[in-house]
Amino acid sequence: MKLKLDQNLRDMFNYLIKIEYDGSKFVGWQYQKNGKSIQEKIEKALFKFLKKKIRVIGAGRTDKGVHAFGQHANFKVSQKIENIKSFLNSINHFLRNDLISIISIKKKNINFHSRYNAKERIYEYKILNREATLSIYKDKAWHIKKKLDLKLLKKGAKVLVGTHDFSTFRAASCSAKSPIKKMSSITVKKKGDEIIIIFKSRSFLQNQVRSMVGCLTYFASNKWDFKYFIKVFKIKKRSFCAPPAPACGLYLKNVRY
Repeated sequence: MKLKLDQNLRDMFNYLIKIEYDGSKFVGWQYQKNGKSIQEKIEKALFKFLKKKIRVIGAGRTDKGVHAFGQHANFKVSQKIENIKSFLNSINHFLRNDLISIISIKKKNINFHSRYNAKERIYEYKILNREATLSIYKDKAWHIKKKLDLKLLKKGAKVLVGTHDFSTFRAASCSAKSPIKKMSSITVKKKGDEIIIIFKSRSFLQNQVRSMVGCLTYFASNKWDFKYFIKVFKIKKRSFCAPPAPACGLYLKNVRY
């Protein structure tokens, strides 16, 4: 049986695709019964081109309303894709009304897995900190009217860097085996009214980034003092967490292998 399986694998081709999408009108990356997903749309587009049912494996399971500049996914198929340009043009034609774009495609080793082989995931959170309502950035950023203290944002972010138990920021439905994660870096940038917070880690807990952003904004708007911010983080109880930041401001920026 093993020999037969190995032979089947040798006859397959494994491809990695980089994907950009507007997640506003989707239930998330993964298939769900209550609405359309990014995964479903891409698999349907691949079926139209390859004439075969294809299973796409995503590197990150972005939630409802979350966007991506650099989601990655792999799929296996029994036929080699000879003309990359034709493939990209055709797939993007099928996806044109869904605000999903396949940016690139690369052939990988048959054992490559987009999720398990990822060395680093980079998420970006966008805040528009101003009085005026959003127009261009509507559903693309979190609108906060109250002035945020950039120094406090950076001070709070520094506390979260490193290897910690992130239970406070973990969704109740999170299926991760452990709440302990290593946060490689958190960078806070500001240009005009726009604040960008960039998170880098090999992996994240469900709702972790949005929950951290929610707590950081409570601290940066003086709803919490530094002592209480530390307490919320160290207590490791979800009930102490600030409301998670809305999904509209979150972007999967890139995945590194």
